[in-house]
Amino acid sequence: MLKNDNLLRALLRQPTSYTPLWIMRQAGRYLPEYNATRARAGSFLDLCKNPDLATEVTLQPLARFPLDAAILFSDILTIPDAMGLGLYFAEGEGPKLERPLRDEWEVRNLTVPDPAEHLDYVLKAVRQIRRALDGSVPLIGFSGSPFTLACYMVEGGGSEDFRHIKGMLYRRPDLLHRILETTVEAVIRYLNAQIEAGAQAVMVFDTWGGTLTPAAYREFSLSYMTRIAAGLIRESEGRRVPSIAFTKGGGLWLEDMAEAGFDALGLDWTVDIADARERVGHKVALQGNMDPSVLFGDSSAIEREARRIIDGFGPHPGHVFNLGHGISRFTNPDHVACLVDAVHGAHR
Repeated sequence: MLKNDNLLRALLRQPTSYTPLWIMRQAGRYLPEYNATRARAGSFLDLCKNPDLATEVTLQPLARFPLDAAILFSDILTIPDAMGLGLYFAEGEGPKLERPLRDEWEVRNLTVPDPAEHLDYVLKAVRQIRRALDGSVPLIGFSGSPFTLACYMVEGGGSEDFRHIKGMLYRRPDLLHRILETTVEAVIRYLNAQIEAGAQAVMVFDTWGGTLTPAAYREFSLSYMTRIAAGLIRESEGRRVPSIAFTKGGGLWLEDMAEAGFDALGLDWTVDIADARERVGHKVALQGNMDPSVLFGDSSAIEREARRIIDGFGPHPGHVFNLGHGISRFTNPDHVACLVDAVHGAHR
């Protein structure tokens, strides 16, 4: 029995007594306790692969702030790692893959990993976190989107111009579709395994979908996101499991995204939330969408911006407050406390 189910209710556009709040990347480097645990782990990847430590850092922000959800501590690149592409983290450079997909035979040999076998450490963490939460707030599971995962799988890491994957998209779209066909099945299995292990909501992060043209977005990203929505387990433990889709830079395509089958859409800060709600109507809930940089301002600026977003959404069910992307590592935790107080104290 959940003591606080406001997040799940909001995602399903049901009434709540206040606007629920969680923060993308809420367990992260802005928290000194997280940095201490990460140092004990030895590396970010070792932290991800240790269920005890992953549970510890998942719970850290909840010990500081009265947030309305926990989100599984993991990384979106666990799937490519389970596919054998060799995930590692270069200091100061972010995630890298040892064996990016550049040759046709590599693409043809790509297979869907079994979550129970190759991603068992994630599922163990989900089960441990659920036990530790003891029904206080819901647990969100997540995955990267097929296109975003494909970006890393082809580029071998982050990119400024995405020339390798976009070159494949326009030169050999059949190869890119082969990667996406394999990856979409992997994402569906992975998210469903998280739900079966205890995740009570799931989110798909399409971080790089906004780099595409409208036509390419629909063909190479949204069509696969739609398949994920159709393939997800919809009910577990006697209640609905809501799903959230987030395309960074996807504000142009909200109407199409609202038809994909997810319960909620995440918004980045480039979208006006009042305009977004008018565009999608009552089809989906909305999550977002404060600019993370507002947290570098003073308390009055944080309170003012939180109020502006909540007022912009208006007196309607279906709003989960969040940042428009992940919180910066340079954020003062006291400013997060100010934000949480401002959101929870705002009456709609």
